[in-house]
Amino acid sequence: MTLAVITGSVREGRFGPRITEWLTERARTHGLFDLDVIDLALTPLPAVMPATPEELADVESRPAPLRRLAARLAAADAFAVVTPEYNHSFPASLKSAIDWHFTAWMAKPVALVSYGGYGGGVRAAEHLRPVFAEVHAVTIRNTISFDQHWSRFGPDGELLDPEGPDVAAKALLDQLGWWSSVLRDARRTTPYVA
Repeated sequence: MTLAVITGSVREGRFGPRITEWLTERARTHGLFDLDVIDLALTPLPAVMPATPEELADVESRPAPLRRLAARLAAADAFAVVTPEYNHSFPASLKSAIDWHFTAWMAKPVALVSYGGYGGGVRAAEHLRPVFAEVHAVTIRNTISFDQHWSRFGPDGELLDPEGPDVAAKALLDQLGWWSSVLRDARRTTPYVA
């Protein structure tokens, strides 16, 4: 199964890639998934969207970098979204990626990993749940959140106290694996219709 690990922040000086690296390494060690690491900062999406759902679904008319991003998202069996919390919610870059690729998420599981301030980005993660539900994705129950994330990682990018987060990552990946396997089999047997 393919897990797309998505770095949602596009802000200069962002912390997201460090958490994405940590999660990706846990996923490699876990061994259940082939990984595709997607950084939304590397493929900016246009601010203006097509007028109709039909035009939006016409991925082939997009420029090559946007076609490649759409193909990578469509090929994923599961997603792990790494999101900061900006102003009590998730960044616009994530909403844009979800909206531009509304069919890529259908009948697939999504794990949420958040970071930020004293709340650990929990509000951002919880705000993403109804957005993913609207595009027919299944957010899994387990999440990982890093409060005061800047104090939890050393200068080398390693967690200073990895025991709790590593246990949480294994539980999250186990749960994501179950949902991914079940939904992949279901999509193969009975194609999902929104």
